[in-house]
Amino acid sequence: MKGDIRALNGEEDASRREDSIITNGACSDQSSYSKDAPSPPILEAISTPETRGRRSSSRLSKREVSSLLSYTQDLTGEGDDMEDGDGDRADTPVMPKLFRETRTRSESPSSLRRRSSSMGTPWSSPASPYLTVDLTEDDVLPQTSSTPYFCMVQDSQLESLESPKVDGEGGDVDDVEYQDGKEFRIGDLVWGKIKGFSWWPAMVVSWKVTSKRQAMAGMRWVQWFGDGKFSEVSADKLVSLGLFSQHFNLPTFNKLVSYRKAMYYALEKARSRAGKTFPGSPGDSLEDQLKNMLEWAHGGFKPNGIEGLKPNDKSVVNKPKVQRAGKENLKSRKHENKGRRRTSDEPSTSDNSVPPKRLKTNCNNSRRENDQSREQMVSDVTDNKTTLEDNCLSCGRKNPVFFHPLFEGGLCKTCQDRFQELFYMYDDDGYQSYCTVCCEGRELLLCSNTNCCRCFCVDCLEVLVGPGTAEEAKLQEPWSCYMCMPQRCHGVLRRRKDWNTRLQSFFNSDMNAEFEAPEVYPAIPAAERRPIRVLSLFDGIATGYLVLKDLGFKVETYVASEVCEESIAVGTVKHEGVIKYVNDVRNITKRDIDEWGPFDLVIGGSPCNDLSNVNPARKGLYEGTGRLFFEYYHLLNFARPKEGDKRPFFWMFENVVAMKVDDKRDISRFLSCNPVMIDAVKVSAAHRARYFWGNLPGMNRPVIASKNDKLELQDCLEFNRTAKLKKVQTITTKSNSIRQGKNQLFPVVMNGKEDVLWCTELERIFGFPVHYTDVSNMGRGARQKLLGRSWSVPVIRHLFAPLKDYFACE
Repeated sequence: MKGDIRALNGEEDASRREDSIITNGACSDQSSYSKDAPSPPILEAISTPETRGRRSSSRLSKREVSSLLSYTQDLTGEGDDMEDGDGDRADTPVMPKLFRETRTRSESPSSLRRRSSSMGTPWSSPASPYLTVDLTEDDVLPQTSSTPYFCMVQDSQLESLESPKVDGEGGDVDDVEYQDGKEFRIGDLVWGKIKGFSWWPAMVVSWKVTSKRQAMAGMRWVQWFGDGKFSEVSADKLVSLGLFSQHFNLPTFNKLVSYRKAMYYALEKARSRAGKTFPGSPGDSLEDQLKNMLEWAHGGFKPNGIEGLKPNDKSVVNKPKVQRAGKENLKSRKHENKGRRRTSDEPSTSDNSVPPKRLKTNCNNSRRENDQSREQMVSDVTDNKTTLEDNCLSCGRKNPVFFHPLFEGGLCKTCQDRFQELFYMYDDDGYQSYCTVCCEGRELLLCSNTNCCRCFCVDCLEVLVGPGTAEEAKLQEPWSCYMCMPQRCHGVLRRRKDWNTRLQSFFNSDMNAEFEAPEVYPAIPAAERRPIRVLSLFDGIATGYLVLKDLGFKVETYVASEVCEESIAVGTVKHEGVIKYVNDVRNITKRDIDEWGPFDLVIGGSPCNDLSNVNPARKGLYEGTGRLFFEYYHLLNFARPKEGDKRPFFWMFENVVAMKVDDKRDISRFLSCNPVMIDAVKVSAAHRARYFWGNLPGMNRPVIASKNDKLELQDCLEFNRTAKLKKVQTITTKSNSIRQGKNQLFPVVMNGKEDVLWCTELERIFGFPVHYTDVSNMGRGARQKLLGRSWSVPVIRHLFAPLKDYFACE
């Protein structure tokens, strides 16, 4: 299916879930790493004095969990008599990221090159007369706290989203949709079922809010509570939310924060429609609020029952016809502007649409205060009362703690953390998810340069460049962003001349964690060097072994842990059985390490699914696949030389840049070093920013391309094929990551027609030999998945090269 939203029905094979959940990480396929019982090393790590009292931001406190467990068991029994057996398994998966954060398209001329960040950043702090419930922290934090956390949309704000989408003729969308004799209309609250997953609360929406085609007969577009994503589901796989007790899944509720969030959203919407109020005060605890809601739901939503959950028809009719400026010009440019985005202030939201996970509707007051602060900052800078470096460019606060990496100005602690988490977060169209200046932004303008992935929000343009700038930019075709324009001052927005080195320094510096420099081993005389012995965890397609052989190392032992059969097939066939595969890292013991070792180099990159910010259902470092980091951690400690053994010993650990700052700092704390950030775009034809921890010599030296590196896409293509751009965005396991730019075009032209990247071309982009993944009759999709989880060969070559001073080479 074309586009970013995948149509699913109840018959779709659950084996494809992984393709939906995986993020743009360079990890191996560890889909089987989903057990929840932590291994002893994890328990040891979590119970150390340094980590006591610390908790991943996606977890409830023990007090909350026990309380929720007790009263939900009272309401539903023990949860053993669920209608569907999917939820009874101990490893019930969360609702996957089945579709991207939808960027809906507008037909208005005022939407040129702009995108609504329909999901507000998780850093906003709302000002609301209602209690804001945070389901991700140990306690409900006060609204004055500077701690960033996820904000729930209140009922009054939900109602503001319910104005219907009115078409050009003034008719309501519900008049022409879903006339197939099946149940459920736009706005109905339902339980949705996809094979392999528990029943999940959702709302039926119009196809127009998805910017895709109309639903097929017998199908419904729904938007899931909790993450706000869309899916096309068979009407036969939907039931009314009123049948709550039959479909509420107690094991999933007790286990998954994302499910509890979805329950809160759904019941808050139901409460609002039914006009239900619960006794209590704004100071009530989280347990009390959810308990009242669940009791009401399990009791049949009395007094109105299911009827009280239906959408209010008054909100669908008697709405004035929407007038749009420039409608005559719109018709002639309708198809020309297909790739443009719709803004959140246009009447684009469907009737009763579900509030997306990161919607910033409850954060307007906070943003307005920031803009007022920045306006004062701009005034003071203009009057020479202060300098940009003395203020946070993102929010306007004084006394910043760090510099802004791209533009003159500083960043406060909150904005610095937000930058480190979100700057390298990209949408499926290849553009940044948030503004280049502030890493927020409700309405984003996309650069028209095909080689640029930057976005700038309207707020930053209006405040920092000047009033009216955003409107002018919307009318320009093409529009070049402030990173592509010639070096000069735009209002107070001034690009740094040394932004390349500043950006590298920004991600390689962490003032909150200073560690001792790693031990520097003296170089070994050539005559005394011996072959290298390697332990590779989460090995993938044997990139480490390939690079070592390319560099000429003599490899005495290469022991690899990998669970993906396709990856093992590639390593076995291409390296002729030299690699010793030992399967699951969780089954490796100290005795095994002693038997296989000793080792000179330990490398690995644990799965990034539950660490990457791209995954809305991520569980963090201490849950799900995130905890596999601790398997690397304790096996690394097992492999270290014994006290008194002075032989050189090296290690390297890799993971995504777009992770929570707390997770990054916890990894650094366990490994006792800060990471270096390396983007493969410097040595290849694709962007691929990753963190690398380790003690390899010269890890933080500049990355310099060699004469053999293919730096442009054209260098990677087969004969008679032409590249439309020089670099491509991060290539992931998803097939649509091949598409580039705001119009989602293919990057190659052949015989006058656009085409996808061939497998051999993908291999060249990653630095692998041609046909490296061509084993076991794997198709194109399977080969792209293997490559999408792999390391970039030129980057690993850059990191491994200094080891030639320590180990024997051919």
